[in-house]
Amino acid sequence: MRRYLFLSWFVGGSIFASRAWSAEPITTASLLEEMIDMKRLAEFPEPFFRTVQFSSYDRRSTQPGGPFWFANNDGFGGEPIPAFEAVLKPAEDRAPGEYLICDVKGPGAIVRVWTARISGSVRLTLDDADQPVYDGPAEPFFLSTYAALKVPGVEAGVFERTFAQLNAAYCPIPFAKRCRLVWRGNPRTTHFYQVQVRQYEAGAQVSTFQPQDLKTHGETLRRVAGVLADPRKAWRYASGREPVAISAKVGPGEQTEALKLVGPAALERLTLKVSAGDLDRALRQTILHVFCDDYPHGHVQAPVGDFFGAAPGINPYDSVPFTVEPDGTMTCRYVMPFARSLRIVLDNRGRQAVEVSGSALPMDYAWSDERSMHFRARWRVNHDVTGSNVVVQDMPFLVANGAGVYVGTALMLLNPAAGTHPSGSWWGEGDEKIFVDADVRPSTFGTGSEDYFNYAWSMPDIFAYPYFAQPRDDGPANRGFVTNNRWHVLDRLPFRQRVSFYMELFCHGTVPGMSYARIGYHYARPGLMDDHVLITDEDVRHLELPADWQPIAFRGSANSVFWQAEELLADKAAAGLGHVKHNLWAGGQMLTWKPARGGDTLSFKVPVAQAGRYALHIVAALTPDSGRISATVDGKPAGFGGQAGVIDLAVPHRILSRVFDSGNLELPAGSCTLTLRYEDEPGKTIGIDFIYLQKR
Repeated sequence: MRRYLFLSWFVGGSIFASRAWSAEPITTASLLEEMIDMKRLAEFPEPFFRTVQFSSYDRRSTQPGGPFWFANNDGFGGEPIPAFEAVLKPAEDRAPGEYLICDVKGPGAIVRVWTARISGSVRLTLDDADQPVYDGPAEPFFLSTYAALKVPGVEAGVFERTFAQLNAAYCPIPFAKRCRLVWRGNPRTTHFYQVQVRQYEAGAQVSTFQPQDLKTHGETLRRVAGVLADPRKAWRYASGREPVAISAKVGPGEQTEALKLVGPAALERLTLKVSAGDLDRALRQTILHVFCDDYPHGHVQAPVGDFFGAAPGINPYDSVPFTVEPDGTMTCRYVMPFARSLRIVLDNRGRQAVEVSGSALPMDYAWSDERSMHFRARWRVNHDVTGSNVVVQDMPFLVANGAGVYVGTALMLLNPAAGTHPSGSWWGEGDEKIFVDADVRPSTFGTGSEDYFNYAWSMPDIFAYPYFAQPRDDGPANRGFVTNNRWHVLDRLPFRQRVSFYMELFCHGTVPGMSYARIGYHYARPGLMDDHVLITDEDVRHLELPADWQPIAFRGSANSVFWQAEELLADKAAAGLGHVKHNLWAGGQMLTWKPARGGDTLSFKVPVAQAGRYALHIVAALTPDSGRISATVDGKPAGFGGQAGVIDLAVPHRILSRVFDSGNLELPAGSCTLTLRYEDEPGKTIGIDFIYLQKR
């Protein structure tokens, strides 16, 4: 059965006509340069292109709002409809079949691929060449495309954490005439995939990729990799002007103009730092407005902290467009052009005085009435939302009519789910759905929220890469305040008439009381109108984690019994014990232990209702002041800490709750003794929130 995704090229009632472009050809080298060219984002693309996504989304999702609109069989295997554009040759018994991932005709470029896991192999053919560019295992291709090509003389290390970013690869592959990608395997096995492709309008001059390009353009490759690896230190600004200082004191309920620039020019870098008695409140309740060219409302309207993609609080990370440093210094590298003027206004919606300092780096810029665009980032939030796996909903990030380019997404959640395993607290099963111009179905249809944000399997880790980050995830698992972002630089999405970006809110259970804040970053040609509603005081009310929460036995923590750590202490008078109160901890407080020396131990008596196979779980605090421990059960190693047997609870800049698991244990009825042994120098603190025993 063949099911081709129809990608409409009709714009304004007419189809793109072929035309010749005087610009330099699009090449592997030029696309590599684009990966660190923020000014290019601010100009409407010429030649124009659409960015479309081919993915393993559930093919029953054909009608927006229809019966299968939230269907979720998207790569696990055995889908009701094969998750491909076409079945070329069905699999039979053990013989693999062949399945079309994409067949794009005309000039274009692959700009991003992603997988959570994929079996089988893939064959990539460009311009109907006799020999494929790649024909081999699928997973290496999707995780690090350039490295998978194994070009002699090109060290694979240059791609790590630069072009290969966690579960995604940003390895541009241009083609002049055609791109055909075929998967060979059995669709009953796992085959998650996403492939983003630029489709240039007819007449665009594109030089087709050759693996040897990686060696030919080695200097460019290494230079771009150097910037991607460390944007904060390696970024080179184009401006020759002096930075303009920003210093403002904003009283409660006041607005202050912090900066005014005269154009034509552009803001190449904006750096801000907020000071206040309660910094978390100030970062959410101080609104950043950036007005360009006398528009009545700010093109940027967002809480200061949220704008930099790491809220709530200061959560350090480094990426191409944004850097947040541990001392609270926040930098934006999205270029902001203006024809006549730019003003920054700070609006304090809180009850405390706030000071904002920093600088703005203007750059020379010739505004073009044909191509220049204003940068926009307009924040929105929904409080007291109920997440569900039954009543799933599409959350709008940006709905706009006009022309522009979509360039980034930030999502800031309060997730009060009480599950302690990622499967039991997961909020992001839902897909992104992006409609561009004349789409009647999304030209970008995803396979899960974490897949859009370039990770997989509801991973709770803190991480940062050049084009995305998860700078906050309180835990345990995916509970608490969670922040994800992704920046569309190489994979930006131009639109000529409209863009509508939605993401499904699809949890693994029913979760009342969620807060769902987000920003759809984009550039807009004058005349664009969006669905933004001005920010209210209620929108920026201070959020707290629910008080006195208790963990539940759900999904990945099913068949579990939970105890507060202090309930199980074998010696309640042991030296160095205390408590810390905070809503992050179950019941509102956590047991703390400050050992006097390495080798000190602390034991817990864990009831075992009946003999059988179990897993024991320790829920501990990760903080900058935490130390290392090992753990045994009844005097024997139990699998805690992996092969090394040591759990390192120290993390910089954050306070997290995390679960540490034993291996499978055969336990007799009665009780077992869990013993923690301190494996660090004196002065560190060990925080144990709760312990649970899970029947296998």
